[in-house]
Amino acid sequence: MARNPTAPAATAMPQPTSPPTIKAPAPSPAPATPDQAPATAFDQTVAALNDSVSGSHAGYETTQNEVKVTMDKAVKSAEEIVSFSQGNLDAMMKAGQIWAAGVQDLHKTFAATAQAQVEAAMGTMKAFSGVKSLKEAMDLQTTLARSSLEVALNETGKLTGASMKLAEQTMAPITARVTLAVEKFGRVA
Repeated sequence: MARNPTAPAATAMPQPTSPPTIKAPAPSPAPATPDQAPATAFDQTVAALNDSVSGSHAGYETTQNEVKVTMDKAVKSAEEIVSFSQGNLDAMMKAGQIWAAGVQDLHKTFAATAQAQVEAAMGTMKAFSGVKSLKEAMDLQTTLARSSLEVALNETGKLTGASMKLAEQTMAPITARVTLAVEKFGRVA
């Protein structure tokens, strides 16, 4: 089929469209008063800094109060330790005084016992000078040995008892301080 040059072509024509409409932004409502003006970035920064400084100041005060409480506790503990140490020193001094007095008494007792033994031996020696027989000398020697042994055993028992009593008396102030320390500081642990 041939095309007729005079015939109109069947082409579609573009349809006219309406021009686009541009909308203007809506105006923001004007504030009623200047106090109600929206905050600017500067105002927001200043407000944030004020909040931060207030928080820092409150934190500083809290820390300062905690440090004060801790220091008060430390000072009180130091005072208690010094006081307790003074009591320990007093107990040691008292124990030393008791020990010195007790040792002095023990030495006096020992010296008196030794003096009595020397006098007994001197009496026996004098008695030896008047002995007329060997049997009499043997009896004197046996009596002196027996009495010396009895006195030595008796005095040793007395000295041992006195030494034990002295040890108990000497340790009493120290034992009292140890007991106090356990009662006072044992509850801390």
